[in-house]
Amino acid sequence: MSVQSWSETIRVAELQDDPAFSDDIVALTEQLEQEQAFDVVLDFRGVRYLNSSNITKLLRLRKTMISRHRRLVLCNVATQVWSMFLVTGLEKVFEMTDNVETALMGVQLAAGVSGEA
Repeated sequence: MSVQSWSETIRVAELQDDPAFSDDIVALTEQLEQEQAFDVVLDFRGVRYLNSSNITKLLRLRKTMISRHRRLVLCNVATQVWSMFLVTGLEKVFEMTDNVETALMGVQLAAGVSGEA
């Protein structure tokens, strides 16, 4: 996984299909638990398929983010992956944007409004 520190409080993770997907989400969750809290943008550009295990890991990551009062934004979600979110109703659970730039702007604006840096 390519995780870039976009700022002190924002990480951008470029995801790929399994088996890398599972390993990357677990590694990111562990990083969140060990380090100072940060917002996460997940770039799904390299993901073409999600299975139930992937969804479970995403939900676990979301739970960790919520407990730390941080944002998780998914972007660049391909049509076939978006269909999986629609079928499961998870499009209502996860925050999604079209691309990384839009996700970063949204996270930064929200941080500015709430007074976080």
